[in-house]
Amino acid sequence: MREEFDALREPTLAELEGMRLLLRGGSVIDWHRLNYKSEKEVLTFLRAQELRLDDASDLARTEAVKQAAMSFLRRKFDFPIPKPVAEASLAELILIASGRGHRQLCACTILKVMHIIHHIEARELSFMLPTSDEEVFHLVEQKLYRVVGAALAKDFPIVEFIGGRKNRDSLYVKLLSKQEVSAAQIYDKLRFRIVLESVEDLIPMLNHLTREVFPFNYVIPCESTNSLVHFTPFCMERPHLAKHLPELQLSLRLEDKDVELLDNQFSSHNYRVVHFVADMPIRLPESMLADAPPAAWALGRVIFVQTEFQIVDAATEKTNELGDASHAAYKERQHRAVMQRLKVGLSGTRAEPGPGQRRDTMLDLSRYVPSDED
Repeated sequence: MREEFDALREPTLAELEGMRLLLRGGSVIDWHRLNYKSEKEVLTFLRAQELRLDDASDLARTEAVKQAAMSFLRRKFDFPIPKPVAEASLAELILIASGRGHRQLCACTILKVMHIIHHIEARELSFMLPTSDEEVFHLVEQKLYRVVGAALAKDFPIVEFIGGRKNRDSLYVKLLSKQEVSAAQIYDKLRFRIVLESVEDLIPMLNHLTREVFPFNYVIPCESTNSLVHFTPFCMERPHLAKHLPELQLSLRLEDKDVELLDNQFSSHNYRVVHFVADMPIRLPESMLADAPPAAWALGRVIFVQTEFQIVDAATEKTNELGDASHAAYKERQHRAVMQRLKVGLSGTRAEPGPGQRRDTMLDLSRYVPSDED
């Protein structure tokens, strides 16, 4: 029953490269090549982008974005582009960017600019839609429930799947708890949590998600936390992953740093998780575009919705709910900090931190006990 999942345990070089970027929260703009070996791999990648190359409007859209990218490079940087590269389709361009030589460099440069243009214009499209967040969030949930439901039907090792939206009270608490956060920077209005049977299931599950739910290139940079596995030794201990390590384009020393819990300052250092935020591509139904202004149709049918994911194995999940790493302890620290900020702002007296808590966020609020959790 698990043959399909087991096949995901042996990713291609391109897939491992993408998962590595996801785990460390990097950006494809810092890459200098792609690693796709076949048209089949490229089509899987484009399907994750919600692009259909058998759809005339999608082909026109990708060509328009490519022409805009090349025009920008020529206009701003006098960037020479060989004719075979300029005339290549999107799929051909990706394969050229996976090769070697001057054409590879040109193709990779064009794709980076296309990545930015597509993202900006998709954001513009979302602003044009006469659609509520509720309707858009529903499309995201439909997509996730369809993919995860199919995975469960195939006996994928998913112990628990939890999806939800951050309620209003939680949004208020989060905005009040962090000085640097605005409403536009809240990434977990939509969040999904997957608990796996074993840590060995992490790579195949990430592989599945990047094939079916979101492409790795739209993971939000600097918003990933990987405190569950150390990438390099994890791969070195598994021959089917170790064989790809010499071909990875960025130094393995990038992983030689202490893991910082990026979620927020109230997380315990004992908490273990893989956490990341993806700009999930959503293909709009025609009914949702029907009432949009005419200019919207030129921007394609794909928008992006920022969605938080947490992935953990069952044993780690059990450990996470003990002591200072527990959700209850996390919420208590957060609520105390909010009440301190509301009452006295920055003038409050700081106390010594307790176990697992960060010195710069522990506040003296012994008289305040939160009444509930959100």
